[in-house]
Amino acid sequence: MGSRASTLLREEEIEEIKKETGFSHSQITRLYSRFTSLDKGENGTLSREDFQRIPELAINPLGDRIINAFFPEGEDQVNFRGFMRTLAHFRPIEDNEKNKNATTSEPLNSRTNKLLCECGYINKMVTN
Repeated sequence: MGSRASTLLREEEIEEIKKETGFSHSQITRLYSRFTSLDKGENGTLSREDFQRIPELAINPLGDRIINAFFPEGEDQVNFRGFMRTLAHFRPIEDNEKNKNATTSEPLNSRTNKLLCECGYINKMVTN
């Protein structure tokens, strides 16, 4: 079962996700394994229902908000790439000053991106 997850994720995809999210190779493969175990439809995406089957989210008072963070406006499925992008926002903030490079975009877990993500969520709550 664990080998199934590692064989479906290509090495170049892992490298792209590493650059985009800051997760390590082993974290990505472990999360891919978890993603595929949650994908009950085996279609390469997760639905809200897939997330709601996670016991820790089902009993969490903020579970619905956490689940909603994975789904852009109007979307009802998330693929592995989108799953990883969302998880990257939850990573601890790194010292980005040391790692700044003019040719790369700001990490998803930067203070600025976390603030933008939170502001977008608050705006969605106020307008709905």
